Amino acid sequence: MSRLAIRLFVAALALAPLVAGASQQGVVVGRNWRSMDQCAKEAQTAFPDFTAEANAKRDARLNECLANKNMPPRQPLSPGR
Repeated sequence: MSRLAIRLFVAALALAPLVAGASQQGVVVGRNWRSMDQCAKEAQTAFPDFTAEANAKRDARLNECLANKNMPPRQPLSPGR
């Protein structure tokens, strides 16, 4: 029983760097999503109405914020989807 436990422990130690390296990209993606969500929240707070004029201003504010943070712009929703 102890040999099996030792082998599992050694295998876990050998795989630890692989798991840590793979999660680094996930950390960056999560940070980017939070930044993009913060831009959307700020735009919604600035223009809370759902009129055509407010929607256009909200989209402009969102795209401006994303551009300032070097994030890609959001794609407009296509009609009928």
